[in-house]
Order: sequence, then C-alpha cells, then structure tokens
Amino acid sequence: MKKSLIALAVLAASGAAMAQSSVTLFGIVDATYAYGSGSVANKSQLTNSGYNSSRLGFRGVEDLGGGMSASFWLEAGVNNDNGSGANTSTNNQGASGATGGGGLTFNRRSTVSLNGGFGEVRLGRDYTPQFWNLTVFDPFGTNGVGTTQTLNSSLGGPTTVRASNSIGYFLPGNLGGFYGQAQYYMGENLSNAANKKDGNGLALRAGYANGPINVALAFSDTKFLSGNIKAVNLGGQYDLGVAKIMAHYNQDDVKGGAEGKGFLIGGLVPVGAGEIRLAYSTYKIDQVGADPRSNKLALGYVHNLSKRTALYATYAHVSNKNGAAQSLNGSVTAAGDNSNGYDFGIRHSF
Repeated sequence: MKKSLIALAVLAASGAAMAQSSVTLFGIVDATYAYGSGSVANKSQLTNSGYNSSRLGFRGVEDLGGGMSASFWLEAGVNNDNGSGANTSTNNQGASGATGGGGLTFNRRSTVSLNGGFGEVRLGRDYTPQFWNLTVFDPFGTNGVGTTQTLNSSLGGPTTVRASNSIGYFLPGNLGGFYGQAQYYMGENLSNAANKKDGNGLALRAGYANGPINVALAFSDTKFLSGNIKAVNLGGQYDLGVAKIMAHYNQDDVKGGAEGKGFLIGGLVPVGAGEIRLAYSTYKIDQVGADPRSNKLALGYVHNLSKRTALYATYAHVSNKNGAAQSLNGSVTAAGDNSNGYDFGIRHSF
C-alpha cells in the first residue's frame, strides 16, 4: 500500500512551509537473476528490473480550486542489485550529457504540472510520446529479456525513451475515449553554436481507448548533430476477455543515414493467479551494403503472490541475420549467430 504523507513540504531555502493536498512515496524493487548465452561468451548476473523497472519516487498534488490543481512527480531509477542510481541525459545528446551510475538522479521523471479542464501542461524530464506505443503495446512492458527488438535495436537516439528539458501538453480525459499529447524538448545550446539545434525535438501522439480497443499513433522529429531522426509508430491492443492481443510497428529514419523498421505481435493470457506473456518481435536496419535483422521470440510467466509481490520467469531467443549480432543478458555472440536469455526474479512494489 502506498504511503501518503499528508501536509508535508518544506522550502529549505526560505524556511517557509507550504501544505500539500497529498504527497505519496512509492517505488518498486525488482531483483533478477539473468543468464545469457552467445556463440562467443556467456554471462550470469544478478541484476534488476526484469519485470518492472526498479524505482523510488515522490508525487504530490495541490487543489487550487475552480477545477485546477498543481502537481509534481520525482522518480529515480534504482539499481537495487548494487545500490547505485541510474544514468540520465541532461541535454538529449547522448553520452555527452550522461551522468550518474553512483548517485541517485531523478532520471525516470522529474516534472511539475498545471492541471484543469483544459488538460495538463507538464514541464521537465518525461517519457517521449514516441516511446509510449512501444511500452504500452509490448506484453513485456519494455522490461527484461523479452523486451521488443524495436527498443533493443532502435536508431531513435537519446530521446527514444525520455527527453529532458521538455514542455508537454496532454488532452483532458473526458473526450469520449480520445487521448493525445504534444511535447517539445530542447538541447539548450547557445544560439551561435554549430550544434545549436542538437537535442531539440517535437513529438505528437494521438489515440483512442474504449471498451476492449486501444490504438495510438505517434510521430517525432529530433535534431541531432550526427543526423536528424524522424520516428513514427503505430500500436494497438484488443481485449478478448480470455486474452489480450497487441502489436506495434515502428520506423526510424536517420537523415543521410540508415532506416530502421520493426514490429511486434504478442499477447497476455491470464492463468489463475498469474499471467502468460508471449511475443515475437523483429527489427531490420536498411543501409548500404547490408541489411542486418534480429528476430526475437519471448515467453514468460508471472505469478502474483499478492497485489504487490510477484515471481516471474522469462525465456527469449534471438536469431541474427545479415551481419546482426544482437545478444541477450550481457552475453556476446558473433554476427549471424543466435543468443538465448533467461530471467528469474521477484518484484515488490510499495
């Protein structure tokens, strides 16, 4: 059960106190034994986030009256296998903006919002619209060894999953099942610099969810010094009652470079206190001289011991073609060879 801390916020700089309507501490601790095998080397490790991403977060909301509210969300990735924090990108420009790997950073989300009948305006580091279709319509939720190949092999660059320095807008939730968002993010470079647009991007997502159907389309255009990237994806889910079937398609186009295309088809099947997860995903890179492709078949089972605690196991097999060398769980495989991966773990949420 999430723990609410009522009327608690301190402005340390000024010494003034301000009451919040509610503040919640929440998190997930997910420990995974992961084994990967490849044609060159195998690897065995205790890692994390094989089912859900390990995290520690704080969120709160204040009622402003008149149907309006203000809220914040601070969420940090946690490597519970070794006690370190997760990396973050401060300027959407890859390794040059990465920090962490020791200290705790709110790399997963750090936003403040204004909410009302108009929708929500959200400022800070957040998921990008183009990522939502990849994770929502993936039976493995883009976690663990079963994750869609589109994410593992994506050409989408540093903003494939999240963007820093973003300004986002979300439609209100009373539109008869229609939903949508827009996001602009910045690399924050000097106006006279050669890389003045590096890390800047615009992304949009629109969808419809009603009854058993959920479908959404997303588009993004991000400026990078190494080549601008346009991404478009489409995802959907249909709930049959006895099972949920889902699929997504993604395309990444690097200006003056390669083009990547991938898709997933899979499902979730409830079984007693648990759930079977299965997916087939592939990603192909079109480039001069070779078209490497990796295909993944994944099968998993989650057993819920309670609402907050679950045990899980996942098996995945990747076959590589045309020079691709995708490997699983830290193993190393030669170009064109296969790789296998196994996850066994426990997830506890609070």
